[in-house]
Formats: sequence, C-alpha cells, structure tokens
Amino acid sequence: MKIKIITDSTADLSPELLEKYDIAVVPLYVVMGDKTQKDGLEVSPEDIYAYVEKTGKLPSTSAPNLDDFSATFSAWREQGYEIVHFCISSDFSSSYQNARTAAAAMDGVYVVDTRNLSTGSGLVVLRGAELAQQGKSAAEIKQACDAMTGKVEASFVVDSIDYLHKGGRCSSVAALGANLLKLKPLIEVIDGKMKAGKKYRGSIDKSIISYVTDKLRGRADIDKHRIFITHTKCNPVTVQQVRGKINELYPGFEEILETTAGCTITSHCGPGTLGILFVRK
Repeated sequence: MKIKIITDSTADLSPELLEKYDIAVVPLYVVMGDKTQKDGLEVSPEDIYAYVEKTGKLPSTSAPNLDDFSATFSAWREQGYEIVHFCISSDFSSSYQNARTAAAAMDGVYVVDTRNLSTGSGLVVLRGAELAQQGKSAAEIKQACDAMTGKVEASFVVDSIDYLHKGGRCSSVAALGANLLKLKPLIEVIDGKMKAGKKYRGSIDKSIISYVTDKLRGRADIDKHRIFITHTKCNPVTVQQVRGKINELYPGFEEILETTAGCTITSHCGPGTLGILFVRK
C-alpha cells in the first residue's frame, strides 16, 4: 500500500523539505479584517507584519473545515494511498477534531495529534515521512508517531511582547514592564499547550544565546538525528551564532535545519522570535 503523509500548514516545514519527503499540506486560514486567506498560499508572515503595523491589530487563524479535509483525503484515497495526517496540538486548534471527523467517514486515514506546533510538529511529520520511506504501514506510522509526541521539546524566545499583548496573552502593565526592562520571555510547549517560562534580560541576540545554552548545556538525553532552528525575521548573523552554539554544546547532530516560522507563530509572537526544537531519546 502506498502511504501519503499530510500535515497542516502550522508545521512550518520549508518547501524544500516538503518536496524532499513528498509531504502534502492542508492550509489553515488567516483572517485579517474582512479577508480570509489560506496560510502559506495566499498570505505570508510579511503580510501579517504589514497588517499589524497598519491596523495595530493581530490577525486570527481558523482551522481547515471538514470539507477541506474530506476533499484532500478523498483525492489521495482515490489514487490508492493510505494516509497519515498530522495536526497542530488539539489544544491550539480544532484542526485535529475536524480531520478526525473527515477521516471517520472513510477507511485508510490515520490522524496524529502532534501535541505541538511549528517545527515541533514538523519533527513528528518528518519522522512519519521517514517511516513511510522505510515501507511501514499507515497504522505502524501512526503508532510510532503517537509515541514520539511526548518526547518533542519546542520553545521560543520572543524579542518583543507587543504581539503577545495585542493577542491578549499578557496585560498592559506586564507589557510595559517587560519592554522597559528589556525582558525576552521564553514560550514553551508543554503537554500540548503554550506556557510562559524564564524571562531573559538584555538584547535579543544575547538572550537567544543564553536560551540555547540553557536548553542544551549538560544534556545527554537528546536524539542527535535532527534539530530545528526556527525563527521569524531574525538577523542571519544571530542564526549562525545559534548554529555555532549548538555545535559547541551538543555536537554531532546529523541535521541542523533552519526554517522560517509561518503565519501561526508570527501572529502569536511577532518578528525577532527564535526557537530550537528537538526530540529527546
């Protein structure tokens, strides 16, 4: 049986990775004013920055609907594929529930709740794609990927909390205090939910290096298969410094992949956000 790996657009996998692993994408929707557009196809992070600058408001996102999933799944099933579809954490979106409802109406479709977002989900998607290349069945892929979701570590350091404030995720007083003190908050995905962690102080470049050091120093439990550096509009020099710090603190990764975060992370965190995302053994 042929296997088709599908993800929603929040996995933030680059066009090169999607092509390399033959992964299809079901886009979420981004709503800006009276305009609803498909994430990654009709709207980009640059459009979000422009919208926020012009209006002072954040866009919202909405899940693919039942018809979106049904049409995508049916098209691949008609071509003889079994399907494993990967969703952003069910705590963030109704994408997972809608995909499961569509999958229940046909056989040969398996849905994985990645319990993550961005390339935290992407790590699980790529594992599924590798297993498909190895000839595993859709059921085997789902079982392995379900077991993997609890081992993914995803986190980001945010340069400015303006977007978090606009999105109602912190108070005006907290936003003012953080900006005055030049605090850079850590956002972590824990048990499928986003939670605030440590607050770094100083420039974003300094804060990012401190964050990478905190995440990797003294560890012996990280799978060296791959690690993502995922960011929104970060200085290329900073990204290279992060790559160097990873090699210094935890040498031997088979792949250090850089991706630019898509519309979901952008609308939550704004520009200047960077995360390292990896899997524990």
